[in-house]
Amino acid sequence: MFDIPATVERKSRALMRAALALGLGIGLALGGVTAPEAQAESQKMIPASFADIVEKISPAVVNITTTTLVEGGIEMPMVPKGSPFEDFFKDFLDRNGEKGKPRKKPRQRATALGSGFIISPDGYIVTNNHVVDKADEIQIEFYSGERLDAKVIGTDPLTDIAVLKVESEKPLPYVEFADSDKLRVGDWVLAIGNPLGQGFSVSAGIVSARNRSLRGAYDDFIQTDAAINKGNSGGPLFNLEGKVVGVNTAILSPTGGSIGIGFSMASNVVRQVVDQLIKYGETRRGWLGVQIQDVTDEIADAIGLKAAQGALVTDVFKDSPADKAGIKSGDVIIAFNGEEVDDTRKLVRLVASAEVGAKVPVTVWRDGRTVDLTVKLGRREEAEPMIAKRQGAPEKAEPKSVLGLTVAPLDDAVREKLGFDADQKGLVIVDVDPASRAAEKGLRAGDVIVEAGQEEVATIADLERAVKKAREAGRKSVLLLVRRDGRPRFVALPVAEG
Repeated sequence: MFDIPATVERKSRALMRAALALGLGIGLALGGVTAPEAQAESQKMIPASFADIVEKISPAVVNITTTTLVEGGIEMPMVPKGSPFEDFFKDFLDRNGEKGKPRKKPRQRATALGSGFIISPDGYIVTNNHVVDKADEIQIEFYSGERLDAKVIGTDPLTDIAVLKVESEKPLPYVEFADSDKLRVGDWVLAIGNPLGQGFSVSAGIVSARNRSLRGAYDDFIQTDAAINKGNSGGPLFNLEGKVVGVNTAILSPTGGSIGIGFSMASNVVRQVVDQLIKYGETRRGWLGVQIQDVTDEIADAIGLKAAQGALVTDVFKDSPADKAGIKSGDVIIAFNGEEVDDTRKLVRLVASAEVGAKVPVTVWRDGRTVDLTVKLGRREEAEPMIAKRQGAPEKAEPKSVLGLTVAPLDDAVREKLGFDADQKGLVIVDVDPASRAAEKGLRAGDVIVEAGQEEVATIADLERAVKKAREAGRKSVLLLVRRDGRPRFVALPVAEG
């Protein structure tokens, strides 16, 4: 204990009164929030304890132990090279028919740990695919301590989700999915799982970010600072209503442990995958049959679109649902099945979540106006063989410079190397002026221009005509469709002279 001098105490009180008055003034300026109201709001936002929620939802969380039979390693005697024992071990192996070769260890069983959660009273369990991948045996440990064997119902490596099933004589406690689209950055979340083998461990945090993409087209990750470690994989991320908003899948860490950057696959993605795995034992995603890219401000200006939104079609697969519906390269898909398309990721998720075989309305932007079409969706899994890979390097031809690009018409040799049909038209880029806007846009030698101003180009004159037309129309850019290694993309190239 120590005493505070009276003068210091008086000054402290004065400062406190000033701070309180300032705080109340700010509160009034922000809408008349009084101190009691602010306190009540604060208590509402920050719960005194998560114990009631945890007690309610913990019985539906499970620990998962998998066992996998792996090939044994090489059994090598620990003998330094040049040691007098080296010849002894060599002779020993020779006598056992190994002819001096090290022997192989017998096959061994490897054990791994993970987490999961029960979604139905009859024993369906959700976890990560990587938790159970290639496992020979899967055992579930419940909150009560009971253990049951599980079988795999279905897996989806693209979203890293798996569904398991246990047979129980009594109904099991379970949890429900929440609408992850309603989750906001800053919301409280709870992670429960089996981190580092410490079963049924709870951590709390907030939603740090939404709509994160880590590795795949179907990613929709929630980023959280709730502690997630090895063993948490497949476990649930809960909101404060006790509903699942995500499946804990990955962490970003230089140390291998939690540094407050964890990722959970959003429940709206998970729920659809889980429903399909339970119903069919596999996923059945919708397929449109297009390659797409995001619309930039310059591309939007080049095609007369008011805002940089939608998904720009760079290629349409022959005989695909999009092809049959009349979707063309250069169209911008701005609405799909009644929902606005913000960007390519949004379109991918909308198409994947649509029912295979369903007829859905699609709105595209084409030639300065909207066009309404109807597409009968295919199935992505069945279309994989149709997605061709085109590779090759073009040969040089007679060049001419246009907008900083040295281009030449395609010839038969180039078409063959690129995998184009014999009647494919276009211009191959032979060289790029490093000081040009074309270089800034990433164009390079070997790229092939197949369209300019949304019209096919067969000759250099076609390209020059498209540039002139864009200038006369008051456009800042001309839209080029360019192929590189078989992959198409649109580039809005400025047409300002000089």
